[in-house]
Amino acid sequence: MSVQDPVQPNHLSESRHEGAGWWMREAVLAIGLVVLILGSMWIATGTFPPMVVVESGSMMHDLEDGSIGAIDPGDLVLVINPARVDIVTYAEAIQEGNEDFGYESHGMPGDVIIYRKNGDSATPVIHRALLKAVANTSGGWDIPGTPLVNVQTVSITLDYPCYFHGHLTIVDWTPSHEGYLTTGDNTITNGCKIDQISATGQDSRNGLKDENGMPVTAVMDEWVVGVASTELPWIGAIKLLVSGTQGSVTASTWNNLVLTIALILASPLIIDSASARLRGSDEEE
Repeated sequence: MSVQDPVQPNHLSESRHEGAGWWMREAVLAIGLVVLILGSMWIATGTFPPMVVVESGSMMHDLEDGSIGAIDPGDLVLVINPARVDIVTYAEAIQEGNEDFGYESHGMPGDVIIYRKNGDSATPVIHRALLKAVANTSGGWDIPGTPLVNVQTVSITLDYPCYFHGHLTIVDWTPSHEGYLTTGDNTITNGCKIDQISATGQDSRNGLKDENGMPVTAVMDEWVVGVASTELPWIGAIKLLVSGTQGSVTASTWNNLVLTIALILASPLIIDSASARLRGSDEEE
């Protein structure tokens, strides 16, 4: 009677199954980590998405290389829900005796806000809040951070240096509603070019327009979608590259991004090498 050989296990098949299982576990862990990070940031900031990528150079301080601490093209900026913070304007932060005197954010006095132009659906603007017009119960306007109280029109010169024409000046502005006046930090391209042309005597050097071609008015509270908090420099340049909007990203940002990615990729090897050396030294002892 002949006896058949027992069926040999298919080691190759098992190896493939193990390899597939390993990749699936790693993918699930990676996705889980991303969800955990985004979820934590959502809870912490109160906004989703909790970060925005800066596209333009309107907030740059160093035009050649950019600068950590200021907002440059390609930076990721953490966005805080405006309901969770009290927005401090530039005027309040430079007024001696004010409770917010000396407060700075991203390299200059006052907060940087993210807002929708006239509440439209276009890409939001990320600029500094200069001052805010607040309706007085008597019918006039108050400007916190300045001596102006219950005035019918707003005329004031702020101690805000401009590259081209001295200091920032508001000329006979009659607000149509409560809201912020805003501008970018870039002294070359902005230079005191206020986003709201109505506040500068219709100065043609100033003013943004919304998606319908209408001049931007004072930023109402409900148009503010966030307050700029911590920045992650350079990382957002990847998104701009993919979307084809990387034109304002500096060479320095690209160099720093490549170096950062290289360090991230090399870090496991560095850690493993360091661990192996430590184990080797322990064994020798």
